[in-house]
Amino acid sequence: METPTKTPNVIDTSKMSPEERAALELAEASRVEAGPAGSFGSSLFLGKPLFESVFPFPAQTVEDEDQGDAFLSRLEAFLEEQVDADEIDRTGEIPEEVIEGLAKMGAFGIKIPREYGGLGLSQTNYSRAAMLLGKYCGNLTALLSAHQSIGVPQPLLVFGTEAQKQKFLPRCAAGEISAFALTEPNVGSDPAKIETTAELDTATGEYVINGEKLWCTNGVKAGVIVVMARMAEGRPADSDPKRPKISAFLVEMDTPGVEVTHRSRFMGLKALYNGVVKFTDVRIPAENLILEEGRGLKVALTTLNTGRITLPAACVGMAKRCLEWSTKWAGRRVQWGAPVGRHDAIAQKLARMKAETFAIEAMVRYVSLLVDRDKKSDIRIEAAFAKMWGTERGWDIVNEAMQIRGGRGYETAESLAGRGDEAVPVERFLRDSRINTIFEGSSEIMRLLIAREALDPHLKMGGPVLNSTLPMKDRAKAALRSAWFYGRWYPGLWMPVITAPRGTLPEFRGDARRVKAMSRKLARKLFHSMLRYGPKLEKKQVLLGRYVEVGAELFAMTASMGMAHQLIESGRGDRDDLTGTVGYFNRISRGKVNDLFRAIASNADVEGYRIAKRMLE
Repeated sequence: METPTKTPNVIDTSKMSPEERAALELAEASRVEAGPAGSFGSSLFLGKPLFESVFPFPAQTVEDEDQGDAFLSRLEAFLEEQVDADEIDRTGEIPEEVIEGLAKMGAFGIKIPREYGGLGLSQTNYSRAAMLLGKYCGNLTALLSAHQSIGVPQPLLVFGTEAQKQKFLPRCAAGEISAFALTEPNVGSDPAKIETTAELDTATGEYVINGEKLWCTNGVKAGVIVVMARMAEGRPADSDPKRPKISAFLVEMDTPGVEVTHRSRFMGLKALYNGVVKFTDVRIPAENLILEEGRGLKVALTTLNTGRITLPAACVGMAKRCLEWSTKWAGRRVQWGAPVGRHDAIAQKLARMKAETFAIEAMVRYVSLLVDRDKKSDIRIEAAFAKMWGTERGWDIVNEAMQIRGGRGYETAESLAGRGDEAVPVERFLRDSRINTIFEGSSEIMRLLIAREALDPHLKMGGPVLNSTLPMKDRAKAALRSAWFYGRWYPGLWMPVITAPRGTLPEFRGDARRVKAMSRKLARKLFHSMLRYGPKLEKKQVLLGRYVEVGAELFAMTASMGMAHQLIESGRGDRDDLTGTVGYFNRISRGKVNDLFRAIASNADVEGYRIAKRMLE
């Protein structure tokens, strides 16, 4: 698709309020443009799935897997022998000897290259470590992932100067904890309103930071953090009025003026070192600026793209543990003359838990392997799919585990042990996992982010036609270009799907054809909504969310088929078990997709919005 190069110009902002326009332009200018080849996730919304990027499924090299196995075996032994997750939950503190033990084995520098003191492991092995941590302790998972996924290591690995890497990465690898500070008391998902400021003191060459950050995970324990701040007026970022004025800085926590004013406490993750950090005339050297002035949101958004994979990875470990507990209990708990697992209501829960756990892992491994294959891979949509779908299904799985175990699920592990029962901490897992659909971009924000990316090709192609701020000559050219493209593209969406993509197992060929057919239907319906609502479509967040959910289901189905094929071909999985599990998953997923398509055509969204509007008034 031939497209204009400046995306911000394709959206008509003439009828927006100044605040809406500023927020949109900030978000648009900070977006990371897709690579020339696009991505599988984005191709689903165009009705032309790039199956060749999934079939054959990307494979981890033997050497890379062996390196990961060596570290994971040490980590698992440490978690089994040295970590009491229930005690951490009770006390709200991670023992220093645990932190020191993790640091000694290199757990704080899993992806940091060896030349900077880290283990130099791949994204796939990092995700495998998150899966392992998720089986044991949510607090340790949060500590290590906030440090490495969004803390100092990740942005420096991508954007840092060599001097910054030499100074900070060895410290992070050795166990000095780091954090990321973006959220503020009045700022959540709208970075256009960031109030923390940074001003360059030309006399000293230092930046002076003032402001306050909320919910800074690891901030209570951190030695160095990444801080997002708005540049003072008159800086180079002002030369382009549409350029974001947000910059990213490395701030050492022992710098005068930095103060942790409050440690936040939560429903779960009782040992989360999360707090409020205040900055009062904090002076930092100019060399602590990451990338350049006004490029802070690029740093943040790029970091979050990769960082988001960690949460669904942890959900894989949690889900596997919950499935283990549930299967064991359902096999030995007898009611009405038979184990409860043989009663249909419980059997269906177990089957769905197993299938969805496999699908989450397939999504995580696929995105992780894409990163390992090419650090510049466009994984925005796939990472957001994995985060949104994986954390939501992870919550469903732990919730079902509690339902299957009944009162023994709701009872704490300490209480269970106190009366002589097996101390299974489903209750702790449920509390700890609830944050996953909120952390690092809520499910609602993920839906909006994916919807924006799904609409992007159409905004680039057809947007200029409707953009009253553009010259008529440009709009006329865009109209001709759009007519040429849509005249060929749209009829193709009605063509029947006859052949399955190459590399598909015989057992999955029918499902692969259905994914392609449903992708075409998704593209048609999304296009129809664009024609019906025009610029107002962006306000139809629930409607857009349904399109996103369809895309997520199609991605989950495809990734599952790809990973199952790879496991069978490599001799690592039982063919009957894998094809049965994935075939079952595909069937329930198709049911969800059909329900979503029906809801797109017939829903109560208008009535619901009217009721909420009256409530707010």
